[in-house]
Amino acid sequence: MNDLSYSIYSGFDTFMAFLPTLLGVIALLLVAWIVATLVRKGVDKGLKAAKFDRLLTKWGVTSSDEQAKDTIGSIAKALYYLIWLLFLPGILGMLGLNAISEPITNMLNSVLVFLPKLFAAAVIFGIGTFIARFVKDLVFNLLSAVDIDKWISKLTNSETSSEDGSPSENQKRTLAKVLSNIVYIIILVPIITVALETLQIHSISEPIVLVLNQLVAAIPNIIVAVILIAFGMVLAKFIADLIAGLLQGTGINQLNKYLKTPGQETPSTDLAKVVGQIVQVVLNTFFVVEAFNVLNLEVLNTIGQAIIGYLPLVLSALLIMGLGVIGGTLLGNFIIQTTGRKMSGNIVKYILIVVSVFMGLDQLKFATSIVNFAFLLILGGLSVAFALSFGIGGRDFAKHQLERLEDKMDKEKKEKDFSDKENK
Repeated sequence: MNDLSYSIYSGFDTFMAFLPTLLGVIALLLVAWIVATLVRKGVDKGLKAAKFDRLLTKWGVTSSDEQAKDTIGSIAKALYYLIWLLFLPGILGMLGLNAISEPITNMLNSVLVFLPKLFAAAVIFGIGTFIARFVKDLVFNLLSAVDIDKWISKLTNSETSSEDGSPSENQKRTLAKVLSNIVYIIILVPIITVALETLQIHSISEPIVLVLNQLVAAIPNIIVAVILIAFGMVLAKFIADLIAGLLQGTGINQLNKYLKTPGQETPSTDLAKVVGQIVQVVLNTFFVVEAFNVLNLEVLNTIGQAIIGYLPLVLSALLIMGLGVIGGTLLGNFIIQTTGRKMSGNIVKYILIVVSVFMGLDQLKFATSIVNFAFLLILGGLSVAFALSFGIGGRDFAKHQLERLEDKMDKEKKEKDFSDKENK
């Protein structure tokens, strides 16, 4: 009985010793609940009274007023739980649970130390974004005022919706938007770099800052490359128009008559314009490759060198095929006019055109072995077919077909002779 009394007495003493701690914990819980509740209600009502929900909708953060109010409620709840988190280490410490409270305390200390940096980075980013947007809108309005798209359309002879050279709806203010966005990015990149450095999270910020610094260092080269391409486009267009005008004065379009066969209308191809466009494409290619060299990117430089190296082959292939078409047409017309056999002339014409196409493909190094094999296969197939027509079991058929062919050619010759007599 004495032991039981002693145990009760000892337990009562322990409880009485713990009672102040328990009361302190209860009081701290009550204070935490009151503070957290007041902060939640104050933030919720204060932001709504300040019309912050309308600002969220105006900034595009939310799509409706209801969603904006829900967002404000979420912010208030987040602060409510944050207050509880701030009181939690003290409550756990009073209960003697230091093993749990110390990690939470360290985390909160790290967060509190990081918050000023985050706030400074947010302020820098916000101010920088405001300045970048202001400059962007300023540049856009200035370019729209001078109607830069209209001038570019005139320089490049782009298709427009009106006779005065103004851009169509799809082209309207396109260049102004692009240039203003480029200015916006140029201003925003260094601001993002400063904001990331303010956070001092080196494992995250250093790689990003390194990339942004490289981008900032490349911006002058990019600007020079863009200016070089724009200047090249204008210069190429001017030279192309000049060459087209000079060639039209020499009467190069009269060569169209050599591209027609007797009885057909003269083709309406503007050869002077075609030559001018080819010159324009070549000059534009040179300027684009030079812009690649200015950017000093290995991949683009390799591509540019490959284009320049391949360009002579393309030009020589076009020349070969052009000469093949003109030469085939001239020779075919000559045969038709001298022999009166239209079919023979067309056969010679298309044989020369096909040969020139194969020569052009070979010049382009376009699957050389396949092209050569295909040409030999076609030539061999025609030879074998012709030989077999006089060979095994086909002599009568071949004889009949040759007789029909001869009759047709004689008929064409008689018609030609008759037309010549009528003309005389």
